[in-house]
Amino acid sequence: GITANPALGYCSDLLAEIAATAVLAETPEIFGAEHLLVKRARNKQVAEQLLSYIKKYKEYLNRFGCGFDDNPSPGNKQGGLSNILEKSLGAVAKGGTSPLIEVYDFAERIASPGFVFMNTPGYDPVSITGLAAGGCTLLAFTTGRGSAIGFPTVPVIKISSNSPMYRRMTDNMDINAGAIADGEKTVPQVGREIFDFVLEVASGRRTCAERLGHREFVPWRIGPVM
Repeated sequence: GITANPALGYCSDLLAEIAATAVLAETPEIFGAEHLLVKRARNKQVAEQLLSYIKKYKEYLNRFGCGFDDNPSPGNKQGGLSNILEKSLGAVAKGGTSPLIEVYDFAERIASPGFVFMNTPGYDPVSITGLAAGGCTLLAFTTGRGSAIGFPTVPVIKISSNSPMYRRMTDNMDINAGAIADGEKTVPQVGREIFDFVLEVASGRRTCAERLGHREFVPWRIGPVM
């Protein structure tokens, strides 16, 4: 929430400035911070669409006797998060500060330039499946615990939020945002580093996940998926 996510948000703004499309996802992980995105919606229709997906997600979880309080995960809590609101505030930071142009459903075709949101679960393999199906050609994944996820057809850029984990998993991590917490770099500096790396990967550079052969693919199954 203070290193990798805001740095990725800075990159998101840079992409929006050049009329590229930056997509924030994972509906369960904006719960409690959705008002921050509503304030940035370009019109009332976009704001209401975002709120409708949150409402529908609550109804979806209620059918299975679940709720948003089942998030954060045990790994998130071990990493320092105590509740969903803390997690959501950090997650929304990945969206930068640009206006929210459009809101899409899971795997819906993305057509708008600028910053947009897609309704997906917070479960990473399912979320990136929806993003890829919607047309995303690059996926940026921030992690503090060291997820080694990849995808069969779309490059996944791994951004470490802390230096100790980055040093343990240098083969799996593409960028170390932990340098922000170490006082060695600023959020804009790492954000620009991510942006430059995105351009390199778009031009053919292979990510760590690609080199290691990580090809996780998980569709949204029947049942509660956070």
